[in-house]
Amino acid sequence: MADIEVKLTSRKQEAIDLKNEAVARALETIGLVAERYAKGYAPVDTGRLRNSITHEAAPDEGAVYIGTNVEYAPYQEFGTRYQSGTPFLRPAVENHLDEYKAIVESELKSE
Repeated sequence: MADIEVKLTSRKQEAIDLKNEAVARALETIGLVAERYAKGYAPVDTGRLRNSITHEAAPDEGAVYIGTNVEYAPYQEFGTRYQSGTPFLRPAVENHLDEYKAIVESELKSE
């Protein structure tokens, strides 16, 4: 009887890499979409606040950050003692959670 040699090859790392790539794509897409929503919600006088809104995907953290470096942004978002805020970042996230979930699911299924 002939000897049969069986060789097993693990594809675990390849699967992990594909998942990580899908998550990175999803986070970048979510960042772009959330940034667009935040710009739409932002109050506009000169356009400085709206134009300063950006995003950064952090795949290693499983997160995406949207924000601005404009010094008066917190007062617009949260208000002051004398004036109510006009939230633009929170609604950009909170009002679209189902859409962001669908983006992740779609990217994961495409792999």
